[in-house]
Amino acid sequence: MPSNQSPIPISLPLLLSFAITLQISADEWPQFRGPTGDGISTAVNVPVEFGEDQRLAWKTVIPGRGWSSPVFDGEYLWLSTAEEIFPGEEERLQLLREAGEEEKKFKQKQVARSIELAIIQVDYETGEIVNKIQLEEIVKPDPIHNLNSYSSPTPFLTGDKLIAHFGTFGTYCLSTITCEIEWHRRIELEHSVGPGSSPFVHNNLLILICDGVDKQFVTALNVKDGTTAWTVDRPEMRAATGDQKKSYNTPIILTGPNGREQLICMGSQWLVSYEPATGKEFWRLDHGSGFSVVPRPVYSDEHEILFISTGFGKPELLAIRPDGEGDVTDKNKIIWRDPKRIPSRPSPLILGNELYIISEGGIATCFDIATGNVHWSTRIDGNYSASPLFAEGKIYVSSQEGRVTVFEPGTEYKELSANEIDGSIMASPLALDGSLVFRSDAALYRFSQ
Repeated sequence: MPSNQSPIPISLPLLLSFAITLQISADEWPQFRGPTGDGISTAVNVPVEFGEDQRLAWKTVIPGRGWSSPVFDGEYLWLSTAEEIFPGEEERLQLLREAGEEEKKFKQKQVARSIELAIIQVDYETGEIVNKIQLEEIVKPDPIHNLNSYSSPTPFLTGDKLIAHFGTFGTYCLSTITCEIEWHRRIELEHSVGPGSSPFVHNNLLILICDGVDKQFVTALNVKDGTTAWTVDRPEMRAATGDQKKSYNTPIILTGPNGREQLICMGSQWLVSYEPATGKEFWRLDHGSGFSVVPRPVYSDEHEILFISTGFGKPELLAIRPDGEGDVTDKNKIIWRDPKRIPSRPSPLILGNELYIISEGGIATCFDIATGNVHWSTRIDGNYSASPLFAEGKIYVSSQEGRVTVFEPGTEYKELSANEIDGSIMASPLALDGSLVFRSDAALYRFSQ
């Protein structure tokens, strides 16, 4: 397909599906999965074909490592990173023993001798690193899973503040004007495989899902000074071990069928709706035995349906009516469910009357939102952790092998291009007017028309 192609026409249902994002500039990307946290961008003139030698505006090597996505304030890209000092093999095994890890899990764990947490500020136009803000050194940090990093939660931009969250390793509020730390909190938690839940800000409250193997709760901090506004424990769980109680989800806000604003916090076994200002529980739904939940929920305002993936174990996709009071498990709130091809890492994507997913193994599926009927399901080369992106009538899926496949939304699968970059993509990408931004395991890329 020629690189100067005309934009693909966007149908009325697709326009309706992201109309709520139009009040937010396409030149802002403040949080995980973009302006409204659902992977939908209003950017125009977005590249379809690109690579190391095609439409590359710049490529910047980033110090340290992290699977967090960059965020963008209109002038600078900001991203979190962890510079790791790794031990030799003998010391690695000793550190794992000291951390209390089971020997049978040694092969799937990594551990650092120390990590240096930092925020990188990158000039969007040039790709130049203009600032590296050192946060803290952590000596002998907890081990993490081989697929994770010590800097996986995506930061949140709110006004002139950047919230950087590293799970149990620390939560920091920085001024984007002075680049100074305004406050710092340490909320200790045993993640088991490392941090994963991204921070979320609503009405000057920073919401953090803290679902560890040792304790599970949701807390809200005041953005101004980091003091605790409220904390609520998660519902009691059936699981016999903490490993099946942990979770790594990121909250969303929705206004449900009854007009009530809700904070949706997905976790192991339970999906819970809270009052954002107070943490008061509205309702809870027992979704089964799923745990270590990563995919962020998505909500269709048009259909008034909430979608979740139930996480590891045997992941299912559930379509839920988000209303009621108390325990709604047996109140017929689940409209439909599907147990096949469901991701336990990438989040879903809603466009008009369709919902799109891609599994870790590369099975992409398009569902009818109202019925759960499958329009199509196909294999796309690669393994996937990053969540799908929609921009200018196209869907982008990015693999751990560095392959970015672009296809057209609709009830039939139509691939538009397949693009390659060096390295592994674990972070979800950004679409901004005229550009795409990707973070690989080693570099930050900007591709431009």
